[in-house]
Amino acid sequence: MSYEDDQGGTYVGSFPKGFGYGPDEADTDSAASPGDEKPRILLMGLRRSGKSSIQKVVFHKVSPNETLFLESTSKIVKDDISNSSFVQFQIWDIPGQIDFFDATFDSEYIFGGCGALIFVIDAQDDYIEALSRLQMAVTRAHKINENIKFEVFIHKVDGLSDDNKIETQRDILQRATDELADAGMDNIRLSFHLTSIYDHSIFEAFSKVVQKLIPQLPVLENLLDIVISNSKIEKAFLFDVVSKIYIATDSTPVDMQCYELCCDMIDVVIDMSCIYGVRDDGAFDNESASFIKLNSSTILFLREVNRHLALLCILREDGCENRGIIEYNFKCFRNAIQEVFVARNKQTPKSTGHPQMDKLVNGSDESIGNGLGDLGGQAIGSGAAVGSGHSHLNGSLGNQFGDNALDD
Repeated sequence: MSYEDDQGGTYVGSFPKGFGYGPDEADTDSAASPGDEKPRILLMGLRRSGKSSIQKVVFHKVSPNETLFLESTSKIVKDDISNSSFVQFQIWDIPGQIDFFDATFDSEYIFGGCGALIFVIDAQDDYIEALSRLQMAVTRAHKINENIKFEVFIHKVDGLSDDNKIETQRDILQRATDELADAGMDNIRLSFHLTSIYDHSIFEAFSKVVQKLIPQLPVLENLLDIVISNSKIEKAFLFDVVSKIYIATDSTPVDMQCYELCCDMIDVVIDMSCIYGVRDDGAFDNESASFIKLNSSTILFLREVNRHLALLCILREDGCENRGIIEYNFKCFRNAIQEVFVARNKQTPKSTGHPQMDKLVNGSDESIGNGLGDLGGQAIGSGAAVGSGHSHLNGSLGNQFGDNALDD
């Protein structure tokens, strides 16, 4: 999948120009864009390695126990992930018995339009043959499309002890690296993930895969860093509420327990919305929010960013002394997210009243990253109050966020 932008540059394996983001997408059927324009993720591996089960659990809310009755895939299955979700792409489930060197296998078409290749290895089975197929698939795909992201899911680790998990991962990593080096492809980078459909590890692994296909990721991470540094928040995630994939988080390490709490909170909010919400579809709207206090004096805070995205924050009880500051900083964050998506969509340039912010909103991806980096340094402790004129773009992005924003 490749396309050319207005300046003639070509992009492969990234979100296409026709892919919609932001507030306009929520109210339109932008998901109905041609399927070939969407990012493509390939699921590959031997038969019965768990490829179809992963797809059903993550994107179709199938219970892990129900996947025991799935039949083995006999042909390429294309799944269009666009069911009212921000995360929209195609997943191709490739049967394990396919021969990549067979004349009937159109490698140019399949690998040429691929953004990421996920190879699933059954950790409870003999993986020698799987590693051989992995080397064959990676070598063939890289020759056709050098921009593919290669991910290895060491799957079904729920049946292994902690020590066996680490040893299996180390052994697979070493063998896979050696085989690629022997084939003269040691420049290829593989990412390894321990996964299981019986816990949240598969959702976290898919989150990391999807993040590599989002060109705005550095900007989103910088925005989240600015929010938590000025709101006494310990951890923040930007979630797709349908798939429970987090498309960005701040720069602090991700703790699996925190991620699981956030996923459970999304389930609670959606269930409550479906039961008591005024809309039949139970979808998020601009009033969707939740504030949950746990026994450990930890606070979970959720706010709707747009129809498909939610900001989830984890903070201590003493960080909620002034909810108004958190609410104000959240509004600044939501407006900044919308401006980032507008810039990516290359919509009609507009003036914000501030030259540096104009460059951020209307410039290229590079200028967005550089501009945000410059502005982020001004954020901490700036203490600017809301001004007149451009309410959510008053001054610069940096002095929007501040601990003293509402105290002046």
